[in-house]
Amino acid sequence: MPSEYDYVVVGAGIVGLAVANEIKSRRPAARVAVLEKEREPGQHASGRNSGVLHCGIYYASDTVKAQVCAKGGERMMKFAQEHSIPFKKSGKVILATSINDIPTVDRLLRNAAANGIHAYKIGSSELREIEPHAAHAEAAVYCPDTAVIDSRAVLERLCSLLKQQGVDFFWGCEALASFGSNQLNTSEGLFSFGFLFNCAGAYADTLAKKFGLARDLALIPFKGIYWKLSERSNHLVRSNIYPVPDVSLPFLGVHLTRVISGDVYVGPTAIPALGRENYGIFQGAHAGEAAGILGRLAGMYFRNSNNFRALAHAELAKYSKSNFLSAAQQLVPSLVDGDLVHTPKAGIRPQLVNVRTHSLEMDYIFEQTDSSIHVLNSISPAFTSSLAFAEMIVDRSNAV
Repeated sequence: MPSEYDYVVVGAGIVGLAVANEIKSRRPAARVAVLEKEREPGQHASGRNSGVLHCGIYYASDTVKAQVCAKGGERMMKFAQEHSIPFKKSGKVILATSINDIPTVDRLLRNAAANGIHAYKIGSSELREIEPHAAHAEAAVYCPDTAVIDSRAVLERLCSLLKQQGVDFFWGCEALASFGSNQLNTSEGLFSFGFLFNCAGAYADTLAKKFGLARDLALIPFKGIYWKLSERSNHLVRSNIYPVPDVSLPFLGVHLTRVISGDVYVGPTAIPALGRENYGIFQGAHAGEAAGILGRLAGMYFRNSNNFRALAHAELAKYSKSNFLSAAQQLVPSLVDGDLVHTPKAGIRPQLVNVRTHSLEMDYIFEQTDSSIHVLNSISPAFTSSLAFAEMIVDRSNAV
């Protein structure tokens, strides 16, 4: 006999946990199951992120990201206060190190105005007060509401709260195939559901395809690797120093972040990866998956979609420490080779590409059936957004 639930949530990353929490807040008596292929929550993007709560300045007002980022960040900080989770509203500066970045600075400030975000253009004296060791900038933006948080503590607390509310967790439970409209076959048996929420992160597109959806979407994973500042150079960064991003791409560039522990991390890269879990050079890469990804990468490179060639050249070069250091020195010029210390921290950004338009998808995507909703391309700022994003997901489902 299949296990029967009112709601099944696939994925115990931050989005899946937030969705389960939102369901229980609306229907406390509902039978809810969370299925996760790993043995613990947040083993991939959610537990490997930088811990930054973004203010939302990067996103145009007509995007889903803009609708949930700032609101989600506020709700996450409130959640942290209520549950004694360490966080700090440390602020962020965004540096235009080239005159060519000025139009993007103006665009960011327009986003901030449209989205009700606190952000200000600052002069060199103000920049020196906030970040004394930052590079000279043609222009700089200060975002006081950017924060850092203990993301692992958030995941653990949400998981604990859900268990207290009677949510059943099935660890090591991999979704395999759908049967009809209301049954899911898994490595732990068959589950029947009234409604399914696909929050499987890097595997959300593969599960959606089992429901006949996401036909125009394919994955190109990008690897984010980090270095850390040594104890000697840790004082060079007070909070967060970011470059002006390339708005044609969904990446923020190498930046420096003082995380909640006090360590300063430098990164991440956006290196094309060979698999959804390709955290090392070849670790997590599988021949069949890698072949498909390489084919898509070759197509993106040949067409130069989203200026992809320049991205690939620049990011692959960052496997070299000297090139990585050069990127960091654009923001903090006094850094030297010995200031960067190796760290095993690495993550994968499960970026979706539209195979019909041959372009990177820049926003969150929803696809639905009568009995399921599939949350696709839930990339950064998904952690920041998660509590507000979950409200939107449950609203769109029309099932709770």
